[in-house]
Amino acid sequence: MLKTWRWFGKRDNITLPMLKQIGVEGIVTALHDIPNGQVWPYEAVKDMCDYIQGAGLVWSVVESLPVSESIKYGGPDRDQLIETYIESLANLGKAGVKTVCYNFMPVIDWIRTDLNHLMPDGTYTLYFDRARFAYFDCCILKREGAEKDYTAEEMEKVRELDKTMTDAEKEELIENIIVKTQGFVNGNITEEDKHPVKLFKALLDQYKGIDKYKLRENMAYFLQAIMPVCEQYGIRMCVHPDDPPFAVLGLPRIVTNAEDIEWILHAVDNPCNGLTFCAGSLSAGVQNDVPAMARMFAKRSPFVHLRYTTQTGNGNFMESSHLNSKLIEVIRVFESENPTVPMRPDHGRLMLDDGDKGYNPGYSFHGRMMALAELSGMMAVIDNELNQK
Repeated sequence: MLKTWRWFGKRDNITLPMLKQIGVEGIVTALHDIPNGQVWPYEAVKDMCDYIQGAGLVWSVVESLPVSESIKYGGPDRDQLIETYIESLANLGKAGVKTVCYNFMPVIDWIRTDLNHLMPDGTYTLYFDRARFAYFDCCILKREGAEKDYTAEEMEKVRELDKTMTDAEKEELIENIIVKTQGFVNGNITEEDKHPVKLFKALLDQYKGIDKYKLRENMAYFLQAIMPVCEQYGIRMCVHPDDPPFAVLGLPRIVTNAEDIEWILHAVDNPCNGLTFCAGSLSAGVQNDVPAMARMFAKRSPFVHLRYTTQTGNGNFMESSHLNSKLIEVIRVFESENPTVPMRPDHGRLMLDDGDKGYNPGYSFHGRMMALAELSGMMAVIDNELNQK
């Protein structure tokens, strides 16, 4: 697999020469300065391509060209927003950027309750605590009917938390769930917003009356509209699984398991319509046999995220070591069936002197560098196995 790295542009503290030194071959990035819903001009795309190529690398994957909320819920301006999206795709295609990772998750991009969970070895990782998330939903967001989405045991934990939760802990949950994991990806809410909870509730309200089947219909509408430009330029669209892959905040979820993925690939049965195989997101769902899913979808996956999660009980999960036996099986599938696919290490731990660099959550330098080294070692062993056969 091609070794790539998610890089956040020219302002990223991690520079392209640094990435060249550690064995990165391709860059995964986006034009983060352009607001959601606006055209990516050809000149800006070409400038980014030239900048990356000047460092001896290549822009391998766009992650991501955000899909506006109105396209997802089917607002009155969705056709205009889709036309804008098509224009951006054409500009990417003209510049030779052919793989686009995107998601169709309403409102949120990914959710964790703790962005700095201390591990026994002194490193920090991302963590999802089901009880604390339920507390956020019921007691901070105060979403109507939220209590119905949790068991009696979970609601008892919420009531216990309510007795001890400090204002600082409440603010941390707001930052972690609404702001820090959302702003740097889709721009719905940013660090500058003074009332993130109010804004977040307004975003959720846009999806009232939108169920799983309506969201599927809207996704198919979007994909059918963009397929002609994708075919023209050879662009491969690859949808990212929902993270986590189960229902949250009363929102519909449509990329959670093998049945969902099969529906998407068959609803718009075109080679340009594919999957970002994120082993980490899929493994957060107890319903998913991730190595089996790799075997099912490897040839329709133009992009791979290599990480894995560990279930810790009571609906909680955390990032696992990249030296995970099931992740090795996923690598074995792709090295055999789709060996040239771009992959990137994902959600590295915060370690050594990463802590004071202001990296986006999950995107440390040393943590991902260690993950890349571990993945490279596994790939080398598997390639040797395949060559011997």
